[in-house]
Amino acid sequence: MTPINKQQLREMNDARHEDFVLINVLSPADFRDRHIRTSVNVPVADEGFVETVERISGSKQRKLVVYCASSDCDASPKAARKLEEAGFEDVYDYEGGSADWFDRAA
Repeated sequence: MTPINKQQLREMNDARHEDFVLINVLSPADFRDRHIRTSVNVPVADEGFVETVERISGSKQRKLVVYCASSDCDASPKAARKLEEAGFEDVYDYEGGSADWFDRAA
């Protein structure tokens, strides 16, 4: 797992138009409340988390970026570890999460 910050995620998405899947790993209620526009919701707490991510990504080689609520939230590091243990090769953790993304000052 490679940690990334807001600027790196913006560059991946906007400047370089990289091919990756952005995954919000919180509950559906949290996702509805606030999420990054291009993300999909796959809660890390779901029993079939790894299988769902593999179905959505199409390959364990595809780049994945996981995020949760904030740097105080442990859901995205947990999700990244699960994915790496399952054999995903290119996993990034946007540590700042939704709080950082929507912070106008940052």
